[in-house]
Amino acid sequence: MNERNEMRTQRHGNDFQILAGIAAVGLSLSLLWAQAAQTFPAQWGEPPEIQAQDYVELPAGYGHGSSTLAKWITANLNRDKAAAGNIEPVKPPTALYENNFEKAEAGKLPDEFMALAGDFVVKSAGTNRVLELPGTPLDSFAVQFGPTESANVAVEARILGTAKGRRTPAFGVGLGGVAGFKLQVSPGKKSLELLKDQEVKTSAAFDWQSGIWTQLRLQIRKVKADEWKIEGKAWAQGSPEPKEWSVVFDEKEEPVAGRASVLGNPFAGTAIWFDDLRVGRVVEK
Repeated sequence: MNERNEMRTQRHGNDFQILAGIAAVGLSLSLLWAQAAQTFPAQWGEPPEIQAQDYVELPAGYGHGSSTLAKWITANLNRDKAAAGNIEPVKPPTALYENNFEKAEAGKLPDEFMALAGDFVVKSAGTNRVLELPGTPLDSFAVQFGPTESANVAVEARILGTAKGRRTPAFGVGLGGVAGFKLQVSPGKKSLELLKDQEVKTSAAFDWQSGIWTQLRLQIRKVKADEWKIEGKAWAQGSPEPKEWSVVFDEKEEPVAGRASVLGNPFAGTAIWFDDLRVGRVVEK
């Protein structure tokens, strides 16, 4: 009897492995088919050979594909738009720190991160990996990363949150450590807020979409002696990046030095995911 049960268990295990393999191959084939079915302008060249194994809506009506392909399309669209208007495309900040968690160990927080509060851990999401903040407890949490900087620096991240009934999460990115500036999506207020420490300095209307990745960018830029500009924007993945900054604040006090951060308030009781974290140097103007 025991031998029969062991054989049945082994057979079920083999069946599960086969089904898992079929599912993985199916996803890969879906991504390849999606890319093959698309025709891109010749001046764009070939799409990236190595792509994330996820499946998102692509910009400009190109259907669906990986997030890597979505970024590639967006970058080419921006270059084409700039060329048509004879405008020099905006170059991304020089990278000081980047992390997409693909090489991070699942179930742990990478050593270079410092959690101020919250059980942040790397989690496998299909064939992708993300940094996850659990849906409980319901409080405000943050984790810091990257070098210590005070000005002429930018932070970017993709963040995914979901609503539950009428409850929604809040999330964002920060610069300058705990008491620095924060760019926060507040769906309950339908706004994008720019805070210094805990004080809202300015805000703008923002239509957040549950279950869709949101791209955020915050930068501190010195414009002249004793004057800095704090600028932020946010947009849904698959949508064009806003040309103008959504929120802008003129700061007269020298920003404090500190590390970049991502933050989350899981008020909906659902997990918040963070990915593609980047800290970069911006040019003083």
